[in-house]
Amino acid sequence: MASVVVEKHGRTYRLPTGLFIANQFVPATSGRTFKTIDPSTGGVITEVHEASAVDVDIAVQAATQALSVWQNILASERAKYLWKLADLIEQHKQELAELESLDNGKTVKDALGDVDGIIEVYRYFAGWTDKLAGQTLDIDPDMHAYTRIQPLGVIGQIIPWNYPLSMQAWKLAPALACGNTVVMKTSEKTPLSGLKLCELIVAAGFPAGVVNVLSGFGDTCGAAIARHPKIAKVAFTGSTAVGKKIMQMAAESNLKKVGLELGGKSPNIVYPDADLDKAVSDCHDGIFDNMGQNCCAGSRVYVHEKIHDEFVDKFIAKLSANKVGNPRDPETTHGPVVDQLQFDNVMKFIHLGKAEGAKLMHGGRRIGTAGFFIEPTLFTDVKPDMRIYKEEIFGPVVCVVKFSTEEDVLALANDTEYGLAAAVHTNDLKRAVRMEKALQAGSVWINCYNLTWPQLPFGGFKQSGIGRELGEYGLREYTRKYAIQQNVQVDSELTGAQR
Repeated sequence: MASVVVEKHGRTYRLPTGLFIANQFVPATSGRTFKTIDPSTGGVITEVHEASAVDVDIAVQAATQALSVWQNILASERAKYLWKLADLIEQHKQELAELESLDNGKTVKDALGDVDGIIEVYRYFAGWTDKLAGQTLDIDPDMHAYTRIQPLGVIGQIIPWNYPLSMQAWKLAPALACGNTVVMKTSEKTPLSGLKLCELIVAAGFPAGVVNVLSGFGDTCGAAIARHPKIAKVAFTGSTAVGKKIMQMAAESNLKKVGLELGGKSPNIVYPDADLDKAVSDCHDGIFDNMGQNCCAGSRVYVHEKIHDEFVDKFIAKLSANKVGNPRDPETTHGPVVDQLQFDNVMKFIHLGKAEGAKLMHGGRRIGTAGFFIEPTLFTDVKPDMRIYKEEIFGPVVCVVKFSTEEDVLALANDTEYGLAAAVHTNDLKRAVRMEKALQAGSVWINCYNLTWPQLPFGGFKQSGIGRELGEYGLREYTRKYAIQQNVQVDSELTGAQR
């Protein structure tokens, strides 16, 4: 087994570093490794093996061989594997959360919440394994017509670095519940928690080859997954720019099915009749959870002119109470961004906002000299043509914009290439219904923000992606549907339309 023992921040961890193929951690065929970085210090945690196209092909072979085993297990038995995995995650919750924090930078407290969430995801989809049913259709007395639901086969999955364990669960659980096998690429920025979970997959008894997890880079490992002719579907979460490349590669290879959960620039709209303190809290958490590194971050906050100034004052007070620092400190509210590249990109947008004439009301500076810490940042007087208003920053930066009418704010909120999420804060039920129907977003929250549940589908419109994750809608993304017609007429000729 390719693994190392590392000591970080007073804790000792045994970390698998190999490629997880057919229930074994193996070295990359090239022998190449790459470093993974602690965002709180900028120092190296360890090195992991780097998958190439050759390794992807080996993993696909293992997943293909495992299909016959996994699909011939009783559906109710597949559920037991997923339940067992959820139980093991619960037993190893603290260690997984600490590794997530170490590699990603989020607070341990937030990572523990993420782990609680993935336990529920695995258990929810475990309940679906024996409930995937087709339809019997009453078309003609002489015909028995029905549909049948089957798994797609080998699934390629590419997950991001902002919620490594959550995104792994959102993709693995429904694919496995349907009877597929998986080749997954984790982010090169955050490979450690996903590899650690693979130890639990082995402990849960999953047959070899059902789950294969590779560490690597997008232009090699990710591209090989997107182009592989034996992969039936590729599911990707990440930027819109990369999603377009994934879609093109899938089309140029075997026209495989594609699922894309991409970027966002989500609006958060606050009316005068809202509970103002709660709206401030929801808008704050909606952008600054995970240091703004969230595809559905509410980075455009629209506040009615009657309450705009009071809202901004309360928002600044909320920001001033934050504690940015050591993610292992229980008092810390915000950790660092994930790496130097992300840090530089966020700081670039902060400088752009000031240069374009937006008013910096809070934050905007680096904290300390080690690690990648940025003060949560608030801009007002933001205009629709400014880049901080239009572009996804993926960091702790929010724009607060004043509005006067419902028509105006709807036009502003929908004037974007994205359509992932939105929220409305109001106690007027009729207005809430009007708004949720008019907002062009896959998820709309009313008097809350950024709540996701295993039972509810998640995904966007426009350039925020294709398809859905979670819920029954997300499950069926991993199936193919057959239509069967059986002639049950015995003695007489068929009549009517051609059958």
